[in-house]
Amino acid sequence: MQNHPATRTLRLQHPISLYRGDQLSNITLAYECWGQLNNDKSNAILLLTGLSPGAHAAASQADPEVGWWEQMLGSGKPIDTDNYFVICVNSLGSCKGSTGPASLNPATGRTWRLDFPELALEDIAESAWQVVQSLGINQLACLIGPSMGGMTALALLKQHPDCAQQLISISSASAATPFSIAIRSLQREAIVSDPNWQNGQYTDNRWPVSGMRLARKLGMISYRSAAEWLERFDRQPQDHFPPTMYGMNFAVESYLEAQAQKFIGQFDPVCYVYLSRAMDWFDASDQHAGSVSDMLRQTSLEGALVMGVDTDLLFPLSQQKDIANALQTADIQTELHALDSIQGHDAFLIDMDSFGPPVAQFLA
Repeated sequence: MQNHPATRTLRLQHPISLYRGDQLSNITLAYECWGQLNNDKSNAILLLTGLSPGAHAAASQADPEVGWWEQMLGSGKPIDTDNYFVICVNSLGSCKGSTGPASLNPATGRTWRLDFPELALEDIAESAWQVVQSLGINQLACLIGPSMGGMTALALLKQHPDCAQQLISISSASAATPFSIAIRSLQREAIVSDPNWQNGQYTDNRWPVSGMRLARKLGMISYRSAAEWLERFDRQPQDHFPPTMYGMNFAVESYLEAQAQKFIGQFDPVCYVYLSRAMDWFDASDQHAGSVSDMLRQTSLEGALVMGVDTDLLFPLSQQKDIANALQTADIQTELHALDSIQGHDAFLIDMDSFGPPVAQFLA
């Protein structure tokens, strides 16, 4: 997987106890930073990612390559690095610098693959907090999480109630809906049904390409909206790929194929399975008698911004309203922005005209 020159690494000197009972040692965590930490270390923001992004959220002097949230993060941008010190951590369990199923198991000298212990979003949150503390930061000015990152942010608040003063939750959830579980279940089934899967022991020469293609296509169908595709593609024909007996006649089909081919070599299949499953298992209220507001009431949060769009299938507006209601019930001053955007779940990556101003105003 691609390395970025601005990426830093933290090697934990001690094992951590995982949420589901195992222990994991020899952990490496990849992260990047932007801006300057002030003298009292009170201006730090932790950015937690969705399932597939790495730590390279934005360009920097050390690495000018465009990041996955380039329009949101930087000097003079909504997350303004002239004012804030921003940390983005690659998730534990990923394949973009942090320890995960694609890493070497030091006990065997072989890739972990399915021998990697069961992973929960709480483990991703705990490992990200280890990075924050390694920088001498005891409380964050703000915790920001889009998509899976918003779930991880809630996991971090559950485990470290005093970790942050503010929260920005974007297109996320306190627990997965049956629909999103069904989509991710089909994605995992597509991957493990590929003949090259070989119970997770695939090789670079025999990669589960077909499974990853189908998983990515399913993902893209759930990340965007039917209204957007009607506007972008309608029934336009395509001429990028050879037609087949069963399809590849329409522009929307070639779009899905191009997105799938781009993704296949960028993410490890076992890592995808582990992180996807961790999202399905997560429940922010599992230690608080079924109440997310009870969990949030224990935190030091002073304010929160919750955002989502009306065309999001995976994390619908109803879930954003549930998070906002839980925050308000916990007496935390909360803004809810229900945005009108045609781009579905991916809108937070694309529609900066809608997402940028509320983030900028909240942080200001």
